[in-house]
Amino acid sequence: MEKVYYFDNNATTKPAPEVVKEMQPFLTDLYGNPSSMHFFGGQVQAHIAKARERMASLLGCFPEEIIYTSCGTESDSTAIYSALRSFPEKKHIVTTCVEHPAVLNLCKNLEKTGYRVTYLKVDENGMISLDELEQAVTKDTAVVSIMWANNETGVIFPVEEAAKIAHKKGALFHTDAVQAAGKIEMNLKETEIDMLSLSGHKLHAPKGIGVLYVKKGTMFMPFLAGGHQENGRRAGTENVPYIAALGKAAELAKENLSKENEYVLALRDRLEKGIISSIKNTRVNGAASPRLPNTSNISFEFVEGESILLFLSEKGICASSGSACTSGSLEPSHVLMSMKVPMTFAHGSVRFSLSVYNTQQEVDYVLKELPPIIERLREISPFAQGKPLFGMDACDKHHH
Repeated sequence: MEKVYYFDNNATTKPAPEVVKEMQPFLTDLYGNPSSMHFFGGQVQAHIAKARERMASLLGCFPEEIIYTSCGTESDSTAIYSALRSFPEKKHIVTTCVEHPAVLNLCKNLEKTGYRVTYLKVDENGMISLDELEQAVTKDTAVVSIMWANNETGVIFPVEEAAKIAHKKGALFHTDAVQAAGKIEMNLKETEIDMLSLSGHKLHAPKGIGVLYVKKGTMFMPFLAGGHQENGRRAGTENVPYIAALGKAAELAKENLSKENEYVLALRDRLEKGIISSIKNTRVNGAASPRLPNTSNISFEFVEGESILLFLSEKGICASSGSACTSGSLEPSHVLMSMKVPMTFAHGSVRFSLSVYNTQQEVDYVLKELPPIIERLREISPFAQGKPLFGMDACDKHHH
């Protein structure tokens, strides 16, 4: 296979070699069921406890506040359903209009069953307003769910302040921290956050393992009923190899936090500066807000995001787009639409997301290959000649 230049780490990450090694024994020799009474199962249980401690160390919480799940989506659903079932008389949810579909689509489904949902807007820099949040939360609000960092732009939200606002009005606070965990410092003991979701495959563990943090003292109703696993809070035989893997990934993430915020940030900034200086009519979305060190969402005016990605892919470069192809009409990302990114830019958005495994040589390769791609696409683009955007009407119908 040709060399892969991987700049799509917000979609998934490469499992770290140390993580793969950590899993191995549980796929071969240590195959006992951790719930079994005998010594063979018991020794596996000890490894789960060790992994839990490693994760608690990364998050700055107590090991018993960690519940293992299958993914970030399960953690999000568990947190929100638990809050609603804990306060059955409350029928209101507050979230943002730029959440991941794991939260947005769940809220849309809940609206069909009689819940009211307030979707907080973001400004042109992708930031929410805490004043707007304060006005939105009422005595009828069961839960406020706000992501810690946006998966498309990397914009970091003030979730610690948001949690305090939720508590003042008697609501629970949940944050989807899938993109933030392992990239920014967290000390959950110092916050009022009640519940937090994360996903292993975003921090160099395999796909299929997640965590839900539930602060001590928080009312909690399990999503899956059955056996007594996870202290009765999440039934189902534990996915031991992946739990061990995620424990190791959490340990590595903690060790790499300063590297993430220095080395990865420097690579990201080099990429952005290089693109802005070599390609006209570009903009970095969310640049004026605090952002994750690894994420860059760049819009190229008058070109189509999918076309850019296909040409990049031909050169071995993996990135992702701000828009998805739905039923033949191109609809720009809901995040960029909420930020009021002009239509001529929103369609041509590319997200580059880096990790500690990226190198300066890889960044320089992107900077060499990208400008001619954009130039070529603009030459053939009908948009650049002032013609209307394809699918514009279809898109307009969907705007929030």
